[in-house]
Amino acid sequence: MPLESAIGLPDLRASEYHRTMITAPNSALFLFDRALLCARQRRALLGEPATFLLDRVAGDAAERLRVVLREFKKAADVGTPGDQLRSALLDRVGQVVRVDLPELESEPLPMRPESLDLVVSALAFQFVNDLPGVLAQIRRALRPDGLLLAAMIGGDTLTELRQSFAAAETECDGGISPRVAPFADVREVGGLLQRAGFALPVTDVDRLVVRYDSAFELMHDLRRMGATNVLVERRRIPTRRATMLRMAQVYAERFADADGRIRATFDVIWLSGWSPHESQQKPLQPGSAKASLAEAVTKAKPR
Repeated sequence: MPLESAIGLPDLRASEYHRTMITAPNSALFLFDRALLCARQRRALLGEPATFLLDRVAGDAAERLRVVLREFKKAADVGTPGDQLRSALLDRVGQVVRVDLPELESEPLPMRPESLDLVVSALAFQFVNDLPGVLAQIRRALRPDGLLLAAMIGGDTLTELRQSFAAAETECDGGISPRVAPFADVREVGGLLQRAGFALPVTDVDRLVVRYDSAFELMHDLRRMGATNVLVERRRIPTRRATMLRMAQVYAERFADADGRIRATFDVIWLSGWSPHESQQKPLQPGSAKASLAEAVTKAKPR
């Protein structure tokens, strides 16, 4: 989750970035400075962190697991920036261990093959440079018929902030600098699950619209999430005051409700998939259907 001088290459759309990572996951394309991200998240936890989004996701994860008729004896929480998710799952899972995403993504995740019944993650995968590689490692760490359940920021998250900064910089500075991260959309994430070898992959989106008194209030919350600029290609000089004021003005003009408060969109992409097992439902083979669609339509017509 990005912020004021944060995250997103102006010449690289989210879909283009993630297609590149899908087709060439071992390439030298590194978008995020993960060491800086970890430092800022640790600093945010030392103050008064903004946890409303993480609290919501943790509660939703617990609800989603309650309808799964399985016993999970050993689980890992991968990369979640806080304890909320593990705390929410204590009454559902026998043991939940924390696994940090490495600052250097060339390092493997510390998980043994086929050692886990469940892997969960909340609001971490959007800052992974090689998400296909991480998903593949998680799949190998799951026992047969083990489950991955994760939530990541994606879609149109912070589209209002992105548009407001673009307009202000074009007007005040004559060009656009990296501001908001390129986020994956739900279809791309589903493709990544399939590529990593998960069975029965499912993805969906939960949209949360949060209201603030001003764009600066929003940006303050993003700092308290540890979500300031971690782009490798981030701008290294402070944004001019005139540009920041114009950004806030544009935001208020375009994205305020009747009471003057502004809207901020957060799209949470949920993803789940199972480690393959012979007991799982298999898709029908092409040509194996016992009745044609044409016959079904004909039978359904009123007489």
